[in-house]
Amino acid sequence: MDAKSGASSAKGGKPDYYFDSYSHFGIHEEMLKDEVRTTTYMRSILQNRHLFKGKTVLDIGCGTGILCVFAAKAGAKKVIGIDCAEIYYKAKEIVKDNGFEDTITLIKGKVEEIKLPVEKVDIIISEWMGYFLLYESMLDTVLYARDKWLVKGGAIFPDKASMYVMGLEDAEYRASKLEYWSNVWSFDLSPVRELTIQEPLVETCDFNQVLSKGAKFFDIDIYTVTKEDLDFEKKRFEFKINRTDRLDALCVYFRVDFSRCHKPISFSTGPQDKYTHWKQTVFYLEKYIPVKHGDIIAGYLSCKRNAKNPRDLDINLEVAKLSGSVKKKLASQTYHIR
Repeated sequence: MDAKSGASSAKGGKPDYYFDSYSHFGIHEEMLKDEVRTTTYMRSILQNRHLFKGKTVLDIGCGTGILCVFAAKAGAKKVIGIDCAEIYYKAKEIVKDNGFEDTITLIKGKVEEIKLPVEKVDIIISEWMGYFLLYESMLDTVLYARDKWLVKGGAIFPDKASMYVMGLEDAEYRASKLEYWSNVWSFDLSPVRELTIQEPLVETCDFNQVLSKGAKFFDIDIYTVTKEDLDFEKKRFEFKINRTDRLDALCVYFRVDFSRCHKPISFSTGPQDKYTHWKQTVFYLEKYIPVKHGDIIAGYLSCKRNAKNPRDLDINLEVAKLSGSVKKKLASQTYHIR
């Protein structure tokens, strides 16, 4: 999630908290220090100079301008970076200090409201991914830019994404964070527990707690996907439990691919992968489910933008255990990513 640039629905008509959050240097430091994220983007650009040489490149949500600099170094004829956050002013200094003023042009504003100095671009680069891949809805803005400015046959970096879910044991968290509310200083505060369950946890999961392989449930082709496709209903998943234990939660992570590269480049954000600042998104079940080695857990995930604030997500999860042709429904819960 580099500093963002796109349409928003500021709550209550107030100044846009979303862009304000990307004006502070700390969030950019965290992203730049994310070795998986930054190295993958750098490799996808600098190891594919044949794609960038002499081309016009658009960076959506350019932040500090690091991807713009990579593109310029790869031989792009012109690079345009757009950002709506105040970090834009520091990005201009960075471009000048690194000697790319003649190649890189930065524009402050929302993508849907600005005018580019060119009619079309050859390549769009953007680090649009949020928690649970889709949180903050920045992909909507990339699709807008794609439809308005990308030449026919142009490239998008990255151009594919997929989401996965796996089973997770977490008795410790359940005891310390969920069951805690049933007895707080001798009082029952259980209504707060409902709120705790409804809000997924963004955290790095211990791989020793993982109970299954990741099951893919959603694919995105950024060349063809529409904004409407990103609200999805009942995407099915199924995974096999790999040890006898208890299923406390479902863990969701994502993978992105740069398939236009000479040698395809990708990264994944699962518990089995190297750390990224996206971590994983954990959905705790109302009650844990006893499971045995070989059990098949199946279900559906639905996701849609929140009606009041489209950058937030409302998610529904259905979980069942399969036994031959018999399906036993175990859970149906709603969550909110805010």
